[in-house]
Amino acid sequence: MTTLFISDLHLDPSRPAVTRAFLDLLAGEARSADALYILGDFFEVWIGDDDDAQLNQTVITALKALTSSGTPVFVMHGNRDFLIGELFCQQTGCQLIHDPSTIELYGQPVLLLHGDTLCTDDIKYMEFRQQCRSEAWQSALLSHTVEQRRQLARQMRADSQAASSNKADDIMDVNQAEVLRMFAQHNVSLMIHGHTHRPAIHQHENNTLRVVLGDWHDSGWIIRYPSNGQFKLEEFPIQ
Repeated sequence: MTTLFISDLHLDPSRPAVTRAFLDLLAGEARSADALYILGDFFEVWIGDDDDAQLNQTVITALKALTSSGTPVFVMHGNRDFLIGELFCQQTGCQLIHDPSTIELYGQPVLLLHGDTLCTDDIKYMEFRQQCRSEAWQSALLSHTVEQRRQLARQMRADSQAASSNKADDIMDVNQAEVLRMFAQHNVSLMIHGHTHRPAIHQHENNTLRVVLGDWHDSGWIIRYPSNGQFKLEEFPIQ
C-alpha cells in the first residue's frame, strides 16, 4: 500500500523523454498504488480543455486507462496549468483538488500545496497570481480561439522567463514565516509541495516537516509514501 506524489513535470512536446517517463509511471508502478497525486505544473502550459494538441490527447488517454484500472488520480492546479477544468476531469477520471488541501494519509494529516502561495516575497508574481485566478480573467482568456491562446501563452511564457532571470533566487523561494503560518493554520506536521524546483526535506519548528518535490527534466522526482509512514523522496533518471 503506497501513495505516490509528483509535481512540476512541465509536459511539453519539446521534451518527449519526460512524457515517456510519465507514461511509463502510469502504465507501471501507478497501477498498484493506492493513489497518485499530481501537485501542479503538470503541463508546461494548459490553454484550456478544448486544446486538442496531440500531447494532451496522449496524456488524457493514459490517465483514463489508469483511473479505469482502479487507481484514483488527484490533480492540483499549478501556475502553468490553472485552466485545467471539468472536461479534463471527465475525460481522464481525475479529480481536481483545491490548493491547499489537507488529506488523511494512512491516519496522518498531510497538507498539500503547489507551493507558489508560499513565495510571498515575489510580490509581482503574487499580484499576477491573484489576477489570473479570477473568473473574469479566465473567461476573457478562454473567449479567444485556441490558436490565439497558444500565441498568448508563448508570449506569457517568454515574459515570465525574462522576469525570473532578473529576480534574486531567495525571492523565488518560500517565505519561512508563511510556511510556519500554514503549518499552524492547518494544524499539520507534514507539508508536501513543488513549484520551487528545489527538492529537499526541511525540518521546521515543533518537528514539522516540509517535503519539496523537484521538477522533471534530466531526472524526475517522486514521493513514495507507504502505509507505515516511512516515506521517501526519490530521484530517478530520465533517459
